[in-house]
Amino acid sequence: MTYQNILFTIEQGIATLTLNRPDKLNSFTQAMHEEVRDAIAKVNADSTVRVFVLTGAGRGFCAGQDLSDRAVEPGSKGVDLGESVEKNYAPLVLALKALPMPVICAVNGVAAGAGANLALACDIVIAGKSASFVEVFCKLGLIPDTGGTFFLPRLIGSARAMGLAMLGEKLTAEKAEDWGLIWKCVEDAQLADETRKLAVHFSTAPTKGLAYTKQALAASGANTLPQQLALEARMMSDLGNSDDYREGVAAFVEKRAPQFKGH
Repeated sequence: MTYQNILFTIEQGIATLTLNRPDKLNSFTQAMHEEVRDAIAKVNADSTVRVFVLTGAGRGFCAGQDLSDRAVEPGSKGVDLGESVEKNYAPLVLALKALPMPVICAVNGVAAGAGANLALACDIVIAGKSASFVEVFCKLGLIPDTGGTFFLPRLIGSARAMGLAMLGEKLTAEKAEDWGLIWKCVEDAQLADETRKLAVHFSTAPTKGLAYTKQALAASGANTLPQQLALEARMMSDLGNSDDYREGVAAFVEKRAPQFKGH
């Protein structure tokens, strides 16, 4: 597939997907969804990929849905937004959560609506100081989709989640870090370098263990403590037989830097 709405590269174990409609603040169209799906499929099919980076081109990360792509004519019945969620946004969130590697989101500028919640679906979110998060759905008579109603209360608690969802006020990157919504806020000029450092770190990290860590943390919300302890035991049994564990122990004993292969 030839990409018109995204930029996509795989280099030295780092896959980078850049939403590339800067004149529209990288808002989603059907065509962009199809390209993003194709790129994520390529990541899943490439065993050399150790980390996935998602970001946006220009002055914003993503303004959510391009409303002109599904405009409603006055007096018309409307559009089935549920179908859009089921066919596009829900599969996108699930695909990101299912990637067997760390997923970094670098938020440059505004992340609004589905764009904000797309960022929250990633494992580690790093944002420039000028970035902001806005749950604009309430201003359109909608609910926070793209996993917003799931991620927000789990990340920042019900009171703050309710305020953001029902008022649609802008949350600065600094406050988002303070609230625990994102991992880190950095100076705008440092965003690219900080993101690159994280990506390079993960590209040489024990990927299988990190993938299991993602799975275990995701399962913890629905499990009882005994169930979670049993899950940890099963995962540790498997990881104890991994090449990365053997290398990690050998490197510790030999007092050298480990050379992880990701399996």
